[in-house]
Amino acid sequence: MQHTTNTILMIRPINFRMNEQTAVNNYYQTAMEGVLPETVNVRAQQEFDAFVEKLRAIGLRVIVVSDTDESDTPDSIFPNNWISFHENGTVGLYPMFAENRRFERREDILDTLEKEGFVINDIIDFTSAEDEDLFLEGTGSLLLDRVNGKAYCALSPRADEDLFIEFCEDFDYFPVVFTANQTVEGKRKPIYHTNVMMCLAENFAVICLESIDDKKERKLVLQHLKETGKEVIAITESQVHHFAGNMLQVRGTNNELFLVMSSSAYKSLTQSQISKITKHCKIIHSSLDTIEACGGGSARCMMAEVFLPQA
Repeated sequence: MQHTTNTILMIRPINFRMNEQTAVNNYYQTAMEGVLPETVNVRAQQEFDAFVEKLRAIGLRVIVVSDTDESDTPDSIFPNNWISFHENGTVGLYPMFAENRRFERREDILDTLEKEGFVINDIIDFTSAEDEDLFLEGTGSLLLDRVNGKAYCALSPRADEDLFIEFCEDFDYFPVVFTANQTVEGKRKPIYHTNVMMCLAENFAVICLESIDDKKERKLVLQHLKETGKEVIAITESQVHHFAGNMLQVRGTNNELFLVMSSSAYKSLTQSQISKITKHCKIIHSSLDTIEACGGGSARCMMAEVFLPQA
């Protein structure tokens, strides 16, 4: 069992824009005033292509699938919310909060992976929960410590506790549940995805502890991280706004470990935080300014890790 992979799936956008359906509880999205939609999309494509190039340069296997024009999917660039891939050949499909995001789930993407030599043995499909307005948005909502069998989930309108427990039973994970908040217009509101305020790497975790208002919950999360031998690197709520929690550790050439993030996230880190991370692995960052502004997501959201066995 490995915590990191050297293969990721990414979806190249063709109609990227600020998704009005997700903006209701993703407080990181902003409309780019005075910028034409076509310009926003072109900029997002340029950022995407440059990012893929950087990832391939470190030896990462990046499977790029283009979005289609068939339906309106402005957030297709974030595939990790609707699908997850596991070492036993199981695929998880997840219920999505925004109706227009449900069209991102495409069977042909599974066909592509099989053509690339991956084995799919089983599909566990949670999407019927959408009928009851219950959601769990993949590895946006779930942070998986695959080696230690723990799953971390910050509850929100997009992460239902009962569904999370069901996921843990089906995939054999121990659930660690908490709530993470941010201040929006003077009020504390749930952060929409766990992977915005927390990143799990092999030997460390980057986490915004100050977003976990409940002291007992904060202590519990820390206890689980320390039990599994992870160094805890705390970030601030302000750094979360620069997507410093939205990072992913991957394996490049010769199994070398890298922590992938946006340039905005990297610039927000202190020298001390960077030193702590680089003790464990190298850092790679790419400019994702347009994607972050309009999409309210960053580097981690763009990469769906592929752990499936090879044929």
